[in-house]
Amino acid sequence: MKYLRTSDDRFRDLEGYPFAANYTQVPDPDGGELRMHYLDEGPRDGELILCLHGQPTWSYLYRMMIPLFVDKGCRVIAVDFIGFGKSDKPTQRSDYTYARHVEWLKALLTNLDLTDITLVCQDWGGLIGLRVATEVPERFQRIVTANTGLPDAKGIEGEKVQQVSNAMRDHYESLPVHRTTSEMGAAMIGDRSGMGFLHWVKFCAETPNLRVSDVVNFSTGGMLNDAQAAAYDAPFPDDGYMAGARQFPSLVPIMPDNPAIAANRAAWKVLETWEKPLLTAFSDSDPVTGGGHVRFQESVPGAKAQKHVTIAGAGHFLQEQAPDALASAVLQFMADNPI
Repeated sequence: MKYLRTSDDRFRDLEGYPFAANYTQVPDPDGGELRMHYLDEGPRDGELILCLHGQPTWSYLYRMMIPLFVDKGCRVIAVDFIGFGKSDKPTQRSDYTYARHVEWLKALLTNLDLTDITLVCQDWGGLIGLRVATEVPERFQRIVTANTGLPDAKGIEGEKVQQVSNAMRDHYESLPVHRTTSEMGAAMIGDRSGMGFLHWVKFCAETPNLRVSDVVNFSTGGMLNDAQAAAYDAPFPDDGYMAGARQFPSLVPIMPDNPAIAANRAAWKVLETWEKPLLTAFSDSDPVTGGGHVRFQESVPGAKAQKHVTIAGAGHFLQEQAPDALASAVLQFMADNPI
C-alpha cells in the first residue's frame, strides 16, 4: 500500500500541543505495515481515557482536554486514525474502508495492551470506537458518546433497502459541488429532503477546496486564530495527503445497502445488552448529530441511570468550543461509576 508520511517539521511548535509523539505499527491489507500515531499523557497507572477524534480533525482536537484529565491523575491515549494527524496516510481513497479503520484501532489496543478503558468518542471516533468496544468489550469499562452515532438503517428492511438507497444516490447525483465550506453548510442545513448529509459527502469527495481549518472554523463560528488553523492543517501539506479525510463521509453507512450495515447492526445488538456505564454528552447546537443521544439513552442498559449532559452553546466540535464542560462531564461520570 502506497502512503505518505507528513514531515515532522510541519508539527513543530504547534499552539497548545506540547505532547510527545508515540507510534505503533498496524498491518496494511497488502502485508506491509503503517505507522499509527498516538499521544500517551499522564501516569501509567492512572485510569485510562481513550480519546477518539472524527473527520477531518486529529488529536489536536483534544489538546485542551488532555491536561484537565492528567491533572486528575488520569492516563490519556489520544489516537490519530490512519490518514490523519501524524499517522501514515495511504494515498488512494479506496485504501480506506470502515472495516479497516476498525481493525487498525483494534491493532493499536492490542499492541499497547490497553484495558479498563473509558472511551471518549466524537463523530467518526464513535463510529469506529463503538464498533471496537462491542467487538472487544473486555477492554472497555465505560463509554462517553459525544456528537456521534452508529448508523444501521434501523427500520429499513426488505424491498425498502434498495428503494431508499437508490433514492439517496439519485439525490446525491443531483447535488452541485459546493466550492466553500460555508456554501456547503448552508445547503446541508437548508436541505429539507432528509438527506442533507449528502451535501457533506459530495463536498468532501469532489470539492477542490477541502481544508480542515475551514471546516472547524465553520462549525465553531470562526473561533480559531491563525496559529490554531495552521495546526489543524499541519498534517495535510497538499491534497495528496487528504485521501482519508475525503473518504470518511462516503463510508458513513447511511444508505441501507451499505456493506457496513450488518456489522453495525451486530454492534447495536451488543449495545442493547451493554450493562457497563454509558454517558451521552452531546452539544445543543450540532446540526449533524442533533437528537442522536436519544437512542443511546433509550437502548443501552448501562445508560439508564446515568446523569446525561447537554453541552450548551457548542456545535459539532465541542472539544474545541467547550473543552472544560466536556472534560468535567467525563470526570464526573468516572467518579460516579468507579471501576
